[in-house]
Amino acid sequence: MHKLLSLAAAVTLAFSFGAAQAQDKPATAQQNKMATCNKEAGDKKGDERKAFMKTCLSAKKETQQSKMTTCNKEAGDKKGDERKKFMSECLKAKPAA
Repeated sequence: MHKLLSLAAAVTLAFSFGAAQAQDKPATAQQNKMATCNKEAGDKKGDERKAFMKTCLSAKKETQQSKMTTCNKEAGDKKGDERKKFMSECLKAKPAA
Protein backbone atom coordinates (compact mmCIF):
# COMPACT_ATOMS: atom_id res chain seq x y z
CA MET A 1 0.00 0.00 0.00
CA HIS A 2 2.84 2.36 0.91
CA LYS A 3 4.53 1.70 -2.47
CA LEU A 4 1.30 2.45 -4.31
CA LEU A 5 0.89 5.78 -2.52
CA SER A 6 4.53 6.67 -3.19
CA LEU A 7 4.11 5.81 -6.86
CA ALA A 8 0.91 7.88 -7.12
CA ALA A 9 2.63 10.83 -5.44
CA ALA A 10 5.61 10.57 -7.80
CA VAL A 11 3.36 10.45 -10.87
CA THR A 12 1.35 13.43 -9.63
CA LEU A 13 4.52 15.39 -8.93
CA ALA A 14 5.99 14.55 -12.34
CA PHE A 15 2.77 15.53 -14.10
CA SER A 16 2.47 18.84 -12.27
CA PHE A 17 6.13 19.62 -12.98
CA GLY A 18 5.59 18.88 -16.69
CA ALA A 19 2.48 21.07 -16.80
CA ALA A 20 4.35 23.92 -15.11
CA GLN A 21 7.17 23.66 -17.65
CA ALA A 22 4.69 23.72 -20.54
CA GLN A 23 3.32 27.03 -19.27
CA ASP A 24 6.81 28.56 -19.18
CA LYS A 25 7.49 27.88 -22.89
CA PRO A 26 7.37 30.93 -25.15
CA ALA A 27 4.52 31.14 -27.63
CA THR A 28 5.11 29.46 -30.98
CA ALA A 29 5.07 31.39 -34.24
CA GLN A 30 1.64 29.95 -35.02
CA GLN A 31 0.31 31.05 -31.61
CA ASN A 32 1.70 34.54 -32.17
CA LYS A 33 0.15 34.67 -35.63
CA MET A 34 -3.20 33.51 -34.21
CA ALA A 35 -3.09 36.25 -31.55
CA THR A 36 -2.25 38.91 -34.14
CA CYS A 37 -5.00 37.81 -36.52
CA ASN A 38 -7.46 37.63 -33.64
CA LYS A 39 -6.70 41.26 -32.72
CA GLU A 40 -7.01 42.35 -36.35
CA ALA A 41 -10.36 40.55 -36.67
CA GLY A 42 -11.81 42.97 -34.14
CA ASP A 43 -15.61 42.80 -33.92
CA LYS A 44 -16.15 40.58 -36.97
CA LYS A 45 -18.60 37.74 -36.32
CA GLY A 46 -19.67 34.47 -37.90
CA ASP A 47 -18.74 33.72 -41.51
CA GLU A 48 -17.06 37.11 -41.96
CA ARG A 49 -14.71 36.40 -39.03
CA LYS A 50 -14.09 32.83 -40.18
CA ALA A 51 -13.15 34.01 -43.69
CA PHE A 52 -10.91 36.77 -42.30
CA MET A 53 -9.09 34.40 -39.93
CA LYS A 54 -8.55 31.85 -42.71
CA THR A 55 -7.02 34.49 -44.99
CA CYS A 56 -4.98 36.06 -42.21
CA LEU A 57 -3.56 32.78 -40.90
CA SER A 58 -2.66 31.48 -44.36
CA ALA A 59 -0.88 34.70 -45.40
CA LYS A 60 2.85 34.26 -45.86
CA LYS A 61 5.20 36.92 -44.60
CA GLU A 62 7.71 38.21 -47.08
CA THR A 63 11.26 36.95 -46.51
CA GLN A 64 14.19 39.35 -46.27
CA GLN A 65 15.47 38.09 -49.62
CA SER A 66 12.16 38.70 -51.38
CA LYS A 67 11.91 42.15 -49.75
CA MET A 68 15.35 43.00 -51.14
CA THR A 69 14.34 41.76 -54.61
CA THR A 70 11.11 43.76 -54.59
CA CYS A 71 12.76 46.96 -53.36
CA ASN A 72 15.62 46.50 -55.82
CA LYS A 73 13.15 46.33 -58.72
CA GLU A 74 11.28 49.38 -57.43
CA ALA A 75 14.56 51.32 -57.10
CA GLY A 76 14.97 51.11 -60.86
CA ASP A 77 17.95 53.10 -62.10
CA LYS A 78 18.51 55.20 -58.96
CA LYS A 79 22.19 55.58 -58.07
CA GLY A 80 24.33 56.48 -55.07
CA ASP A 81 22.80 58.20 -52.06
CA GLU A 82 19.39 58.41 -53.73
CA ARG A 83 19.31 54.61 -54.15
CA LYS A 84 20.64 53.99 -50.63
CA LYS A 85 17.95 56.23 -49.12
CA PHE A 86 15.21 54.64 -51.25
CA MET A 87 16.27 51.09 -50.34
CA SER A 88 16.41 51.95 -46.64
CA GLU A 89 12.90 53.42 -46.67
CA CYS A 90 11.54 50.62 -48.84
CA LEU A 91 12.89 47.86 -46.58
CA LYS A 92 11.57 49.59 -43.45
CA ALA A 93 8.11 49.97 -45.01
CA LYS A 94 7.75 46.27 -45.77
CA PRO A 95 6.78 43.95 -42.87
CA ALA A 96 9.59 41.75 -41.56
CA ALA A 97 9.43 37.99 -41.80
